[in-house]
Amino acid sequence: MTDPGYSVRCREYAEAIWELEEAGIPVLQARIAGWLGVSPASVSEMVRRMTAEGLVNVSDEVRLTEEGRHLAAVVVRRHRLAERFLSEVLKLPWAKVHQEAEVWETMISDDGEKAMWEAMDDPMTCPHGNPIPGAGYQPPRMKPLAEMERGETLALERISEELELDADMMRFLDENDIRPDSRIRLVQKDPYGGITVEVENRQVGISVFASERLFVAMDELTA
Repeated sequence: MTDPGYSVRCREYAEAIWELEEAGIPVLQARIAGWLGVSPASVSEMVRRMTAEGLVNVSDEVRLTEEGRHLAAVVVRRHRLAERFLSEVLKLPWAKVHQEAEVWETMISDDGEKAMWEAMDDPMTCPHGNPIPGAGYQPPRMKPLAEMERGETLALERISEELELDADMMRFLDENDIRPDSRIRLVQKDPYGGITVEVENRQVGISVFASERLFVAMDELTA
């Protein structure tokens, strides 16, 4: 749980590398640049610095060292705890907690983290269903909405961090009640890969990009 004393930028990059790995995306410098919305030159400079500090190794991909993984786990854990706290305790709108938690994660101390765990009775995931490192979360079998069969009804389990980066997408999901534990029924797939689902008795169109990054638990729900 101890907070390693690294710069804010090191924390941001370690978090990004963790999240790219978690999403199954090759951790190339160009991917890091796109994830963080920074220039390739900035990534190259920061990766050199993190390599010198023993946080990453670079070969075909950028990989966290043991120390880098510890740093990333602390940052991701505090970000997702903050999201949960902002949503459940402070009642901040669900679609806004990701951006606010980016500020909070840099200010949470070891004692603050411990108090948050206790106040929320040891949560396993953030409000979007992403696992909190160290919480012991055991995920169910999952698949993206894009792989659902027509007429299948499943519970949404997780919204990828990649979608959380898009404030407009989060508002769209919030407005349409597409959140973890929602019952999602696949109505149809269009020829271009998008899908139509039914949520709360209304139909919603979802793009290819989003349908590949929204994950449902694979145990089919009964009516």
